[in-house]
Amino acid sequence: MVAGDGSGGKKWRVLSRREVLVTPIFTVTERENEGPDGKRGRFTVLEAPEWATVVPLVEAPEGPAFLMVRQYRHGSDEVCVEFPGGVVEKGEAPEAAAARELFEETGCRAGRIELAGTVSPNPAIMSNHFHVFLATGLSTSSGQTLDEHEILDAFLVPVSEVEAKMGERPYDHALMSTALFLAERLLSKR
Repeated sequence: MVAGDGSGGKKWRVLSRREVLVTPIFTVTERENEGPDGKRGRFTVLEAPEWATVVPLVEAPEGPAFLMVRQYRHGSDEVCVEFPGGVVEKGEAPEAAAARELFEETGCRAGRIELAGTVSPNPAIMSNHFHVFLATGLSTSSGQTLDEHEILDAFLVPVSEVEAKMGERPYDHALMSTALFLAERLLSKR
């Protein structure tokens, strides 16, 4: 066992904040913070908007399936299979963002959307949260209404396939592993 002075679980105080780089999707800031023990340091933080993802569960004739999307991701330079999701707009509730993203990316609406959980994507360097919702009772209401640079396909994937392949390409998006875990945890409580 390692001993400490008891200050490890206490918040640090932000003394100053300076924007280093502002982009359309995040702001890089440098913060000077003071710890509970009086130590000071400079820390880089990515300030990003909240994110919301929806895990749409469908009772298909062949068995339970997830409605997922396939799209190219510029950061990994790979095509990923993911649950619908995106940025929570300013003033928008995460649940509303999840419903909006489901509609925009798949043309479907959910009869019921439930919060499965909220996590910090990388609390060491990021300030935002990732909200995961489970959607059931889906109905198709229109076609996709994608953002300018979105090119994606929506399709059904058997739940068993997603469970078996999550964590390997093309199901290797770390936040989707989290979304699957949280959605299945919620389902197990029913």
